[in-house]
Amino acid sequence: MRPFDAEHAAKYDQTFAKLAPWAESLRLAAHCALAELPSEAHLLCVGAGTGAELAFFAEHFPGWRFTALDPSGAMLERCRVRMDEGGFVERCTYHEGYLDDLTTTETFDGATSLLVSQFVVDRTRRVDFFRQIRNRVRPGAPLVTADLCLGRAQGGRALVPLWQQAWRYAGIPEERVRALETGALDEMLSIVTSEAYASLLTEAGWQEPVQVFQAVMMHGWATTA
Repeated sequence: MRPFDAEHAAKYDQTFAKLAPWAESLRLAAHCALAELPSEAHLLCVGAGTGAELAFFAEHFPGWRFTALDPSGAMLERCRVRMDEGGFVERCTYHEGYLDDLTTTETFDGATSLLVSQFVVDRTRRVDFFRQIRNRVRPGAPLVTADLCLGRAQGGRALVPLWQQAWRYAGIPEERVRALETGALDEMLSIVTSEAYASLLTEAGWQEPVQVFQAVMMHGWATTA
């Protein structure tokens, strides 16, 4: 999984601005799945990006603390700015890197990984990604995760045309839209069926996941350690 560079970080939020209602709905689903956490919970946000989910949770759960992890320093800097502007900066610790070099020994009360694991294209490493999150949380702790997934009908490809239209609506360049159907993105993204995604989580040691969100190919899941 390669870190996003400064150019990508600078335009990330703007690129998908027209699809923001879906991202907001995903955060609302995550809110519901995590609502039973303690009032002073410490949440691990894997792939924190520009901080949209952290700011959302910080506003709705004023006692929570956060560890924001992302391999991109440019994305984390935008996350810091967003948290600072919201008045939440003192409640967040930032780690530029990956799970295996996160040095804290603290056990987290819950975790999120939103649109992150799809960039881990090797299946064994993707299972290990979820296993590492599992090893960082307390027993029974919740995980909310989301990635692009294929539909069940027509050999798992039924949702691809709809997602292409979503990308066109967002203004994504046509060559990237077409790459979804040609397989040209396979070296960058691992998009699997819902059943295959659930098996990644259970193989990594999580309980049987429950699908809590879907917007075309964007699927969200909740599970517990």
